[in-house]
Amino acid sequence: MYTSEHKSDAVGLPAAETPANGATTTRRPALAASRRGLIRGAGTLAIGGAALALLARSEGIAYAASAADEADIAALNAILGLDHEAVAAYEIAIGSGLLSAGVVPVARLFQGHHKGHRDALAAQILKAGGTPAEAKSLDDYAKDIGAATLTSEVEVLTLAASLEGAAVNVYIAAIAGGFGAPDRARLVGQLVADETLHWTVLTQALGQRLPEQALSFGG
Repeated sequence: MYTSEHKSDAVGLPAAETPANGATTTRRPALAASRRGLIRGAGTLAIGGAALALLARSEGIAYAASAADEADIAALNAILGLDHEAVAAYEIAIGSGLLSAGVVPVARLFQGHHKGHRDALAAQILKAGGTPAEAKSLDDYAKDIGAATLTSEVEVLTLAASLEGAAVNVYIAAIAGGFGAPDRARLVGQLVADETLHWTVLTQALGQRLPEQALSFGG
């Protein structure tokens, strides 16, 4: 059986620090795993109205062939909204003063990954003839993720892990819905790999157990 110390050493992220007063912290509950909960959960993820198109795709609602690009653009913009949020969330976490010195570089690394996702998604949307969704203000994202309620590193990392895991499920749903061009599907598949990596590092730093069952995402 692994301890949280062993797990965090294995992935290169220090174990999350508990509050100095030794008080027990309450972890924020993981975000809903289902795509319906993610897309319909008001105020939880700022993915915008374009996410409705992503939901329709994943549920098998037919699109006319002439609308294939529009459907792809809507789905990619929904995903872009999540990466905008992730970039902001890591910025908020880094500036909160709640992260220890060993965790900040990892947060910066993950934020850099999300910036790369953002740029790649925007390029694909432009290539398809669409307009990339714009980011909201940092204050808006702080309200969306409940930043004011975070009081410890454990809570910050728990929130980050929830956002990363939720993104994996949304991206898998998008792939299942099908894309009109292979390079779009390939890009979203690459995003899934990065988000799963982030989720694994964060959950191991928190001392959480790895999933015991196969196919733990996208169900």
